[in-house]
Amino acid sequence: MTTLLEQRYRTVLRLLPAYYRTEREEEMVEAYLHGIDEQNRDELRPAWGEVASIAALALRTRMGAAGAPARYATLGAVVRLFALLSVLLQAASGLTGQALFLAWFHGAPAQDRQMALGGFTGHGVPAGLYEVVRWLLPVAWTVAYLALLRDRRRTAFAFAALAALPGLASVAQHLGGGQDLLGFSFSLTTAAFSWLTVLALCCGFHRDAPPARLPLASPGLVLMGTCVLMGASDVVWPGGADPGWAGGVAFIAAAAGWLVARSRSPQHTGDPALPLALAALGLGVLVERTLSLAFLADADAPGVLLTAATVQAGVIAALAATLALTGTRSLTARCSTG
Repeated sequence: MTTLLEQRYRTVLRLLPAYYRTEREEEMVEAYLHGIDEQNRDELRPAWGEVASIAALALRTRMGAAGAPARYATLGAVVRLFALLSVLLQAASGLTGQALFLAWFHGAPAQDRQMALGGFTGHGVPAGLYEVVRWLLPVAWTVAYLALLRDRRRTAFAFAALAALPGLASVAQHLGGGQDLLGFSFSLTTAAFSWLTVLALCCGFHRDAPPARLPLASPGLVLMGTCVLMGASDVVWPGGADPGWAGGVAFIAAAAGWLVARSRSPQHTGDPALPLALAALGLGVLVERTLSLAFLADADAPGVLLTAATVQAGVIAALAATLALTGTRSLTARCSTG
């Protein structure tokens, strides 16, 4: 006779994917009920620790644990690649932004330097320290990127979470600063993108996941190249260098590069994980570009800036759709043959 406790355990175990329950559900239920008097089983419930453990196991088994079906293995690979590429993009953005600021500050007139330093001085030591820390925190994305590629997962997660904190501070400032809907929307989107990256790191790089690996290129060269590309895009086209401009350029280069590599060597680019991860990254970049367009239109920006931003957003949307379609077809083919 099935007791209430057994029913409750089976309900919690529905968090696990079907393939895992088929193999292990009976064994797990027996283990959980072992040693519990049958007369008390209608009055007891699964402990919160057991529920949390099952939830963590459900996450690992859905993110490509050993023996997982092709669709789950691909899902885990997509989440891990998205996390790695997003950390790379934000690391390059942080490094480029700080480097360009320092270069500008070095050659700026004394009056402009004084204005730039106004946010760090004249408001007391605590406020000054807060601004310094906030200015330095984006560099933590680089630490997270390097730690992840050295398989220091906890370090990578900790520094990524630190790097994402300024986004929350910006959202809080806009909430308390009035009714600037566009500013709040952009801050909220940026913070959401950062914390989505942190969540992907946490979920994708579980204890059973393989080490992070950047396909097709050396991680150090990719970071350096991305920084150079983003910095050059801001320097060459300073009039259009809104907060999302350089990120859009970097995504277009990565997506176009993968599509060119696929056309030349299709046998080496049949894995669906990379195009799907790039498509997810492109979607995040596209949302930021769309909000940047709204900013430019609201500020009555020159037509050339609106045209350039619109063209870039259209290219990003087309590339992301192409990548999603390509990855979906590859995944369908893999599942049908597996």
